[in-house]
Amino acid sequence: MNDPDGGTAAMALGAAESGALDRDAADPGHRDRFLIPPARGGRYSDSAYLAGNSLGLQPVATRNRLLEDLGEWARLGVEGHHDALRPWLPYHALLTEPAARLVGALPRETVVMNSLTVNLHLLMVSFYRPRGTRTRILIEDTAFPSDSYAVRSQAVFHGLDPDSTVLRARSADEVRDVLAARGENIALVLLGGVNYLTGELLDISAITAAGHAAGAVVGWDLAHAAGNVPLRLHDWEVDFAAWCSYKYLNAGPGAVAGAFVHERHLGGAGPPRLEGWWSTEEQTRFEMAPVSRPPASADAWQVSNPPILAMSPVLTSLRLFDDIGMDVLRARGMRLSGYLYELLEGIGADVLTPADPPRRGSQVSIRVGTGAAALCSRLSGEFGVVADAREPDVLRMAPTALYSTHHDCWRAAAALAALLPEVS
Repeated sequence: MNDPDGGTAAMALGAAESGALDRDAADPGHRDRFLIPPARGGRYSDSAYLAGNSLGLQPVATRNRLLEDLGEWARLGVEGHHDALRPWLPYHALLTEPAARLVGALPRETVVMNSLTVNLHLLMVSFYRPRGTRTRILIEDTAFPSDSYAVRSQAVFHGLDPDSTVLRARSADEVRDVLAARGENIALVLLGGVNYLTGELLDISAITAAGHAAGAVVGWDLAHAAGNVPLRLHDWEVDFAAWCSYKYLNAGPGAVAGAFVHERHLGGAGPPRLEGWWSTEEQTRFEMAPVSRPPASADAWQVSNPPILAMSPVLTSLRLFDDIGMDVLRARGMRLSGYLYELLEGIGADVLTPADPPRRGSQVSIRVGTGAAALCSRLSGEFGVVADAREPDVLRMAPTALYSTHHDCWRAAAALAALLPEVS
């Protein structure tokens, strides 16, 4: 805490509430398209929901589209594969073009399938090919644990020591330094587009170029970037990427994820892949041939037939993003996160997220004294503010462009102004 006088900060925030409401009147967002959970505590009926970086909220349209798909199963049984309102056999293709637009890819480079870490493993089977002295994998030191587990297990799978194979960089600058110093040993760079802990947005284009210059393959985990910041994966020449759909994409807990493979890796011999029923081309799938004939697209990385009822909410979400536009949402996300950043600095919070707006997504993280989870629980139970904690001492707040408000940000700062003096 830089300002020990929490009472003064709280009084200043109290005077600013009308300003937050004025901002919302001028910049209303799309809150009416979402179901906002009721507040558990405090004086407002709705939550100030700032945990969309952990789990996004349910769009109003999700229920009806899902009920339509359930109804087709009841009405048609197996014939729904061909005759449903949205036939099941080609259902995943309905998601391809909007997902490609969302991440700045060509449709043939994009597929919606599986879950995030499953997709990362399927892609690393193809793109992590250690040879000779080029065996290392470079990740960020604060990578999401699942990514760390995944790359370590890939090293073990190839008979390598994970402790020496996996290199960890503490910052974007250190990523470049490691590539410059040890590039000849690095086979794969795998980083988070937006860091899950700090909310820092990495320069995906520049780091990808630096990785390629060092002779490495470059992949990205876009769990905290997809639906949060504009992406141009094709133009940036990213080799591969994967993302989940349950955070900023609001497709529900454990929602079906996405994957990208740059077109230069498609068709012909291509990299090796694990294959299954859905890896072969659609036109000849039911010839039941014993040898796969993969299409020259990211669909070749599919293994199993898609879960239709789980894809329905993803389709709803992607149509929302198509309707509103990622550039519009990015601009609003920057306004919200900038306002929250300003409020948190005003109460003396120890902000971890970069101050420069282009270097962050719609997330602001602060370091608290102790017991981040307990503080998070108090925010919800006493003030109706839903945030997210990463123990031992980081509190994350994500004002999501689609449904968060300036007043939500104000409520979070006012609650923290009351609570932080107790935990500092």
